Amino acid sequence: MIFGHIATLEQDASHLHKSLVKGLEYLAKTELAALAKGKYEIEGKDIYVAINEYETQPREVRRAEAHVDYIDIQYMISGEELIAYSLLAKENEVLADELEAKDAIFYKTVQDETDLVMTKGMYAIFFPWDVHRPNCVLNEAVNVKKAVVKIKVSLLK
Repeated sequence: MIFGHIATLEQDASHLHKSLVKGLEYLAKTELAALAKGKYEIEGKDIYVAINEYETQPREVRRAEAHVDYIDIQYMISGEELIAYSLLAKENEVLADELEAKDAIFYKTVQDETDLVMTKGMYAIFFPWDVHRPNCVLNEAVNVKKAVVKIKVSLLK
């Protein structure tokens, strides 16, 4: 997992893979607040972004998830939320395996979650070995607009 702020992209870029930089530069250069909810291709199905709008929910109703084929860059356009994060562990109890349909596996239990506070301009990059529980209430339920860039894992090889 990599956690940062879009304001430091210029400094961070030299330490990141070019595919991750491409996704982050899209976030930095696009007027995301003006985009409607939906999916937008950046580089076909290899790199695309989903624009989401929702109200944050209590942590206990949010599902922890991980992906196999895509890396997530979760970026806060507006609002705030908590994302719980932990490493993938064999002790995690699977709730639903939706890898075939959605490239997502959901967990009933996870080990040693850490809280990430996401505010406007913050991003978190989640790899296949990272379990994350997004869209959680930070202080109180608020409306959020978030971009999730999906990057095919094979691009980093």
